[in-house]
Amino acid sequence: MKLFVYHTPELTPTDCLPECAIVVDVLRATTTMAKVLASGGEAVQVFSDLDLLTQTSESWPVEKRLRAGERGGAKVPGFDLGNSPLDCIPDKVQGKRLFISTTNGTRALQRVENAKVLITAALVNRNAVVKYLLQNQPEIVWIVGSGWEGTFSLEDTVCAGAIAHSILQQTNLSANEIAGNDELISAIALYGQWQNDLLGLLHHASHGKRLLGLNSHEDLKYCAQTDILDILPMQQEPGILQSHT
Repeated sequence: MKLFVYHTPELTPTDCLPECAIVVDVLRATTTMAKVLASGGEAVQVFSDLDLLTQTSESWPVEKRLRAGERGGAKVPGFDLGNSPLDCIPDKVQGKRLFISTTNGTRALQRVENAKVLITAALVNRNAVVKYLLQNQPEIVWIVGSGWEGTFSLEDTVCAGAIAHSILQQTNLSANEIAGNDELISAIALYGQWQNDLLGLLHHASHGKRLLGLNSHEDLKYCAQTDILDILPMQQEPGILQSHT
């Protein structure tokens, strides 16, 4: 198994796809997706276009759908939810499909939607992702960070490092044996430096600072936790993720 880290979807190779793609958007899309499915949501359906989201969701009964929209970290006016995992409690999401569009995460998902297996990862469900990789041993794995509008993000990179670090802990492999590119080695180093203060790292991250400016400190605290959700969002058909069992 070789792991490749790409800091943004734009940096992924254009002439091939991996056996397994892992999309990461710690702040906050993939954290929210994991929370929705862990809270009993039926599925998460992702869109880059807000109008298409609205149009598609119209075919679902009002009581079976939730529209979540985020641009620039803020909730889109007229939508049921923004992009906060804290809003995704069972009373609100159980049995419903979340139709979601976010600034960065949905773009990353669309870039690799044709991979053989597509899953989403955040710090909160890191262990479920690692468990899947160790059980299934895909030959080539891309960990694709969502970044922020095409640029590097600390939070997605540290999550990639957390995944790789856990694999190293649970196997006899070395970093050199699992590293497909230099970015994987740097992600492991970043996690090693910050693993005991992930919330502190999120406070350093540019998007973390953006969310703090929107009074989302509790979101950062939630997103900084590791291994609290035993859930693996997996694409069932393009753009639609459900819990893998």
